[in-house]
Amino acid sequence: QVQLLESGGGSVQSGGSLRLSCAVSGYVASPEYMCWFRQAPGNEREGVAVIGRSGETRYADSVKGRFAISQDNGRNTLYMQLNSLKPADTAMYYCATQRSPGTYYKIGGLGTWFGYWGQGTQVTVFS
Repeated sequence: QVQLLESGGGSVQSGGSLRLSCAVSGYVASPEYMCWFRQAPGNEREGVAVIGRSGETRYADSVKGRFAISQDNGRNTLYMQLNSLKPADTAMYYCATQRSPGTYYKIGGLGTWFGYWGQGTQVTVFS
């Protein structure tokens, strides 16, 4: 059974930083892509960053140059470093992994299906 568990959210002042983590378990073979999404109240879920098995990354334009997605060598933990945070970054952040059937998302020009989700970790940025 695949399980994803996020941690690392919190409240920070504008311009601050946070590091999110996602513990990934239950895979026999790791998925091709793992991703971070976010959703603010009243908004649709937005793909923020995606990383492939070989380490290639793609980002949404809204976070490019400020956020960095990474993974450990065993792909058991997914990370995202959030720098230069803005109030507009306030949202619940979710990690997700590839699954078909699932929901199709396109992030930074890369489209694929995601179907395993964590419970989310809240990021709040105040000015």
